Amino acid sequence: MAKNKTTETENSVTDFVNSIADEGKRKDSFSVIDLIKLQTGLDPKMWGPSIVGFGSYHYIYASGHEGDAPLIGFSPRKDALTFYLSAYFTEREELLEKLGKHKTGKGCVYVKKLEDIDLDVLKELIDRSTSHIRTTYSA
Repeated sequence: MAKNKTTETENSVTDFVNSIADEGKRKDSFSVIDLIKLQTGLDPKMWGPSIVGFGSYHYIYASGHEGDAPLIGFSPRKDALTFYLSAYFTEREELLEKLGKHKTGKGCVYVKKLEDIDLDVLKELIDRSTSHIRTTYSA
């Protein structure tokens, strides 16, 4: 079975964020780290070369594929801040409608900059996603 490419590393979160060339994205990234840390009580860790994750859980799919993933994560990608959240928790769509300017993928929420969204709604998304993953996977 293939090994997961994105695993927790010992790399410095601060060094990673400081390496972001775009000042606005760098500032937003430090703000996101503070927000998630305050919301979850978890410390940030690097997952692979570009994902900042908080906590972890072990998953096993029906196919037998299994691995570990961050409970909540984000990555300051070139085009947007990418938030890695559960796609399956209650009221996800209703909260996303209130979030502000964003795009979504299956489990990802893409935000150009923090000033485009309602941070209280982001906090609620983080809470609901974290709770759902913990309940589903006994994280």
